[in-house]
Amino acid sequence: MQVILLERITNLGQLGEVVKVRDGFARNFLIPQGKAKRATPENVAEIERRRAELEAAQAAALAQAQEGAARLEGLMVQITQKAGVDGKLFGSVTNVDVAQALKAHGFDVPKAAIRMPQGPLKQVGDHPLKVALHGEVVVTVTVSVLGEQ
Repeated sequence: MQVILLERITNLGQLGEVVKVRDGFARNFLIPQGKAKRATPENVAEIERRRAELEAAQAAALAQAQEGAARLEGLMVQITQKAGVDGKLFGSVTNVDVAQALKAHGFDVPKAAIRMPQGPLKQVGDHPLKVALHGEVVVTVTVSVLGEQ
């Protein structure tokens, strides 16, 4: 299916580009999220008319993400979980737990923005994690997992 992108999407394209994607990806994600429209001649003309407005909105979102990144960079968040004597957690620390800990510090970060490449944290200690506030803005946050008996 041919769609017109309404914002920059990582690994897909820039604002205003017409790209070919799978039907399900367009129907179930891009179009309902407001990230794309079907590539009809009417929609292409409308996007060209609104290009300046869309670019300004995208620039504002990028500036807001950069401001949040400046406050969030280098932050250390502590999370306490039950652990055994060897430092292995009985459960695990997921992106939901990290998002709640960040919310307690005054940062409203969606759980999908927290990147955990090795999966949930299962060991006591300090773990650096990436938080993607925007497609172009990624910051590092340290999560300190503390064990309780």
